Amino acid sequence: MEFTAKQIEGMLNGDIQGNPDAKVSALSKIEEGVPGSISFLANPLYTQYVYTTEASIVIIGKDFQLTGPVATTLIWVDNAQIAFGKLLEIYCQVKLNKSGISKQCFISDSAKLGKDCYVGEFAFIGDNVKIGNNVKIYPQTYVGDNVVIGDNTTVFAGVKLYSETVIGKDCIIHSGTVIGSDGFRFATEENKKIPQIGNVIIEDDVEIGANCAIDRATLGSTILRKGVKFDNLIHIAHNVEVGENSYLAACNVIAGSTRVGKNCMFSGQVGIIGHLDIADGTKVSAQSGISKSITKPNEVYMGSPAFEASKYRKVYVHYRHLDNIVRRIEELEKQTKEE
Repeated sequence: MEFTAKQIEGMLNGDIQGNPDAKVSALSKIEEGVPGSISFLANPLYTQYVYTTEASIVIIGKDFQLTGPVATTLIWVDNAQIAFGKLLEIYCQVKLNKSGISKQCFISDSAKLGKDCYVGEFAFIGDNVKIGNNVKIYPQTYVGDNVVIGDNTTVFAGVKLYSETVIGKDCIIHSGTVIGSDGFRFATEENKKIPQIGNVIIEDDVEIGANCAIDRATLGSTILRKGVKFDNLIHIAHNVEVGENSYLAACNVIAGSTRVGKNCMFSGQVGIIGHLDIADGTKVSAQSGISKSITKPNEVYMGSPAFEASKYRKVYVHYRHLDNIVRRIEELEKQTKEE
């Protein structure tokens, strides 16, 4: 892929300073720019590099004041970071715009594929699968029987979709993720597995990171609502529901039948026990453990077991000095006995 400064100016609605015919075919950091690459300047701490970078084109915000000559071609925009993000989006769309059905994949005769789909080498698509338009199934992906995948969804290499899984439109599922595996449920007194006959439903505009595991429900459905975003290495147990537009960072674990509200944000390594309700807008700091339901919306929680962050910070001040406090108490007790 190769673009000229004039073409990029049009994409970003910017203004060129320099050579409109400058060509680029790669992206780079401004401090690591090389000829043929494009970069951006958004952070004032990197201003020095605009005078020395070898990148052929640099996107720059209109609020920057240059103090010397530059050799690179500049494209002035209202917001350099947003403009570069738009360029990255265009780049990814072009880069990932695969099409065609590989002769080395398997597709059941009863499966139905929409228009303009891509199915890569060694992908398996089972019986009665329904796949929408412009769906991309990368190599070595397993799509079990009766799975439904909506329009414009991308399933990257090595994903496993167990039977009856339902995935909405405009979703992204990254490599190594398993959706629809059995929930962890046993009759412990008999050491007997309880069959898991539900499924997983993933609504529109959901992104799931690499190597996540989302269990099917015992009965009914495990559900990720619209706009949910997962980092890597997340485990969602049977019958969990995650509300719209909630964000979970790496290594979160949510136990069975817990309900997470809308617009929640969980930092890394958060653990939540089963059968809880988490209110809308809840924010949880890293390595926290949620052991009871949260009923008040838009609160911040810390600690394990977690409680309100405002209280946690006050308690932690005393915890850091606990050794001194214990020594003082012991000294007072000793003095009391001596008296």
